[in-house]
Parts: sequence; C-alpha cells; structure tokens
Amino acid sequence: MKTYALLLSALFAMPAIAADNKEQAKGFAFEKYNRKSSDLRIQTEGIDMENGVLGIADDRGFTLQSRDGRFVFKPYLFLQTRLTCNYYDDEGLDKAYNQDNVANSGFAMPYAILGFTGTTFGRLDYNLSINAAATGGNVLQQAWADYRISPAARFRAGKFKTPFFHACLTTLGETLFPLLPTSLTATTIMPYSLNAVTPAIGTGFDLGFQFHGKARLSHKQNSWTIGYEAGLWNGTGSNVNTATKTLSDDLHIPSLLYAARLTFMPWGTMPATQGNSHLLHGRHMLFGLSGGINVESENESTNDTRLGIEWSILCGRWYAAVEGYWMHVSFTKRQKIDEAYNYWGAYGQLGYFFTKSIQAGLRYDFLDRNGSNKDGFLNMPAAVMNYYVSRCNLKLSAMYQFTGRYGHATQLDRDNDDLGISTHTATIQLQYSF
Repeated sequence: MKTYALLLSALFAMPAIAADNKEQAKGFAFEKYNRKSSDLRIQTEGIDMENGVLGIADDRGFTLQSRDGRFVFKPYLFLQTRLTCNYYDDEGLDKAYNQDNVANSGFAMPYAILGFTGTTFGRLDYNLSINAAATGGNVLQQAWADYRISPAARFRAGKFKTPFFHACLTTLGETLFPLLPTSLTATTIMPYSLNAVTPAIGTGFDLGFQFHGKARLSHKQNSWTIGYEAGLWNGTGSNVNTATKTLSDDLHIPSLLYAARLTFMPWGTMPATQGNSHLLHGRHMLFGLSGGINVESENESTNDTRLGIEWSILCGRWYAAVEGYWMHVSFTKRQKIDEAYNYWGAYGQLGYFFTKSIQAGLRYDFLDRNGSNKDGFLNMPAAVMNYYVSRCNLKLSAMYQFTGRYGHATQLDRDNDDLGISTHTATIQLQYSF
C-alpha cells in the first residue's frame, strides 16, 4: 500500500512539475485553456467520455501530453456523497413485528474513484479506475486497453461497461439523475422460491472483449454516423473478477454474455452525457438498438435474453431520452421448470438548463416487475434539480422519486410487487471530479 500511495503521489505531482517548466515543455499548456472553458463562454466539443466515469478533455484538471499528441496521461478523481431518506410501505404487516418504515437512510458514498486514462503511440487507449468505496470485486471498477485500427474498427479487452441501455452507458458523472431508473436496477420477482434466480434487466460493468467503432456516412464533419459494439463477457457482473464459467449443457456453447448494440446518429457523434454545462450550444441525436443473451446466468439456472430500444437528444440547453427494454427468462433443463417469463420496462426523461449552472429534470419510470403473465406494474415518477458550481467541477443534485403500484389482482400481489423498493425516496448528492 505504501508503494501504491507513493506512486499515486508521484503521478499527481507530475503536472505541477511540468507547469513550472512551461518554457522547456510547451506541450503542457493546458492551464490557460482550462480557465477559458470554466467560464462557460465556449463550446467544448472535444470532451473524451470513453472512460465511462466522467467527461475528460484537455481543458479539465491536469493532463500530460507529448508535443505530437501521441502520448496522453490523465489522472482523475471522482467522488459522490449522498444523503438519502427511504420510506417503505407497511406491506400489510402488523406493527407488532416492529416494521421500520424509514430504512436504508443516512449518508452514503457510492463512488470514491481514483484512476488514470490516456493514449499511447497514438493508437492504444487505456483506463484504470479503483472505487475505494466498494467491496470485493467491485473495487476494480474498470481496467481495459483499447486498440484503434481506425475510428471504425477498434477492439477493447478488460473490465468495462457492457453495450446495453443508454441510461447505463451514459458517463457516470454526467447523468441527469443521481439514481438510475429503478426499472433497470430492481431484481425481478419469480414465482418460485429460488434465492439464486433474481435477474435484473440492467447490465453493467463486466469482464470481456468487444469490437466497436464509429463511421461517418458522408464527408461532412457533423453528419450521419453509425456506431456499433459487439462482444463477449463473463455475464457475472462487476463483483466477480475471476473466470468461473463453463459450457452450456443445453445450448452447447460457452456460458457467457453475448451482447451487441447498433446506433445511428444523424448529427455526428452523440456525447455520452445527459447534461454538461460545457455543451450548451450544439445539437446531437441518437437512435439505438441493443440486445444480448446471458447463457446459464444466475448460478447456471437461467438463460436471460434482453432487447432494448433507445432514443436521446441534446439540443442546446435541452436533453431528452426515451428507452424501452424487454427480458425473457427461461430455465435450464436441470431446473426442470418448463415455464418461461417475460419482463419489460421503460422510462422517459427530460432535462433543461435554465442557466449555465442550473438544470432541472423530470422522469417517468415503468416496470412490469412480476412478469407479463401476472397483472400489475410499478410506475415511478421522479424530479431532480442540479446545480453546477463553475470553476471547480462541483455538482449538487437533489432528487425525489415516488413508487406507485397499479392494476394488481389482489392486495397480496400489490404488497409483493414492490418488496425492497421504497415508496418515497429523497436524495441529495454532492459530486466532485477532476
């Protein structure tokens, strides 16, 4: 640990040393450009969001770069601190059981990330981020290398985001709401007492390999652009960093996550952001289709097929997105369960910058959590207010979400459908990054 701490100290000190020698190393002249951008008087189009944590450009914080631009080194820090209050419904339980309506409340730190990213030899991008607030395998949030044959042909290997869902693929520090849509993160309800079978529609960080790229369909700078990602992952999620998979007894293929995403962007590349105070003048739009199958997931118990459709737009101060997704869960033969179950969800959200520092947003989230074969669904409206503190990369967010239940056949079905999900959620979050 001492060696690691000394290494980090040395890395973070390098930009300061370089700044003292500007006459000898003109390649480190980023401080002046940073001041211009922090005034929010210019459009910053070149923000690199490939690392998935926060938008990174030469005009943010410290960056070391060779004179020819073939070598770039950017250390970064990302912190989120939350104050959350969750109020849960009684679910028909007697107060004698000491049911706590307020639970899972107080202060939390979901992310305390140290990392560095950059480019070597003008072709190989890299990223490593450690989340000190996590435990187990989640401590290693990302670790990947990305080789660029051309902008349209790249391949990446390591731990990174799987290509599914606009909400998850948005850069972590650039989301409109501090909490992801519940329809993506909540586990589904199965009609069997199988503790090991609790799939969620959303997928996140995982170990794997993918081909990806973007290609313009014309020679114009901001014109029709096609993007794609396709690859293989373990399918075990971000908390497992070891090889634990086998061959499928039913499909006779490796029991991995097979996933792909295809996007069309009519106005040039769409930044992976839902609101950035440095991007208030341009226009970008994205249409996307994604899908995948997680073979022998949930401890080799199910095969989970997911499909998603998405649309998002950034136009001046406005941001909007609509996304829908469907998951088909079928059991493996060893489970001796013939039934299959379908779950689906969707959300729409809208954000607007009233000033260069104040952004407000609304979201409606929908989830058929108990499956399409059973009546009832959850609807979760939410509102947010974001305040961006200029010149120091601070972001303050305040959010409220209500979880409603509708259309259930019985009161027991109604009580079971939102188990583990709070009826009222209020969150205040302070975010800092550089």
